[in-house]
Amino acid sequence: MSQIRVINTSLFLLLTFLIQESVIARINFPLGGFSLYIAVLMIVLSLEDRTGSLVFGFIGGLILDLSPAAQSPFGQWALAMTFIGYLFSVNRETVGDFNDRPIAFISLISFGAAVSMITFLVIGVLLGQNNGGVLRNLTLIFTNSFWTFLIVPIFIPITLKIRKLLLTNRERV
Repeated sequence: MSQIRVINTSLFLLLTFLIQESVIARINFPLGGFSLYIAVLMIVLSLEDRTGSLVFGFIGGLILDLSPAAQSPFGQWALAMTFIGYLFSVNRETVGDFNDRPIAFISLISFGAAVSMITFLVIGVLLGQNNGGVLRNLTLIFTNSFWTFLIVPIFIPITLKIRKLLLTNRERV
C-alpha cells in the first residue's frame, strides 16, 4: 500500500466526515440517526487487505474522534475502529467476494456498523464512562443498522468508484 493511497483515502474519509457532520447529522431520522461516515468506513474496510483494514480503521477512528458531538476520550473511536478493521481483515477470506451477493455485502456493512457501535460502548464502559441507558443505546444501534441497510445501496457504487480512483496503477491490476 503506497503512501499516496493512504493520504488520498484519508482525505476521502475526511471529506465524508465533513459531509456527515454538516449535512447528514442535521436530518432527523425517526427513532435515531444514520451515520454515513461509519457506513462508508465499513465499505472501505471490507474491501481492503489485512494491512489496509487496520490502517484505515485507525485513521477512520481518529477522524471520527474529531466529531464535535463526541463526548468521549480522544482515541476511543480509533480503538473501536481498529478492532473492527482487525475483524474485517481476519474474516476477509471466509466472507468471500461480494460481486455475486450484494445483499450479503449490504448486510455485512450494516452488521459492521452495529458491531462498531457496540465496541465503542464496551470500550466506554471499560473506561468508566456513563453511556446512558441500555435500552436507549440498543434502540440507537438497531435504528442506525436499519437505516444503514436501507440507505447504503445508494452509496456503494459511488464509494466503489471513488475507491477505484484512489488505487495506484500497481494496485489496480
